[in-house]
Amino acid sequence: MISGATALSFVLICLLGAMAPGPDFLVVTRSAILGGRKAGIAAGLGIALGVFVWVVAIALGVAAILTASAIAFTVVKLIGAAYLIFLGVKAWLAVRRGDYSELKDKVAPVVAPQEAFRQGLLTNLLNPKVAMFFLALIPQFLPHSASTAQTLQLAVLATTVAVVWTFVLATLVGSLRRFFSSGRVRRMMDAVMGTFLVGLGIRVAVQN
Repeated sequence: MISGATALSFVLICLLGAMAPGPDFLVVTRSAILGGRKAGIAAGLGIALGVFVWVVAIALGVAAILTASAIAFTVVKLIGAAYLIFLGVKAWLAVRRGDYSELKDKVAPVVAPQEAFRQGLLTNLLNPKVAMFFLALIPQFLPHSASTAQTLQLAVLATTVAVVWTFVLATLVGSLRRFFSSGRVRRMMDAVMGTFLVGLGIRVAVQN
């Protein structure tokens, strides 16, 4: 078992990593704006599942293969970048259509929880830098003769941190959904979020 002090230190670092603005942050925020608290939480659960999959992959040695292979890393990175750009362009198309008055009247979810969950999961799984982050982090918190069970314990802790943080974020953004029901505000947020997602996708694609 991992000691309490070690677990606490690991949780704090994971929390700081989760709170850093990035693809996960944008997907949860946009899902909560467009689909409400439930959609935001669903996106967060998808992200948390992605975190768990990456850490388990590290325990099984799969992520080590990915980071050791430049070709595999590049392929996954480009697919992830393309997906972020796709989400951004999708937001831009919503701005171009401009059908926001109907949304304001009905205050209906634009993003269903199932779709938000899928977006959160794919955004995380298609980001090889998540694997690199945990691949560099986890060995620092494991004894030299660590067992798979101890690695999985860290996976549970990392997943729990992702769930808690995205739940808080989705709840905060979802509580302001009445404000975001304004057609003008929704249009502005779609334009901003779309620009950030496309920009982030391009940045991911060109970075080494």
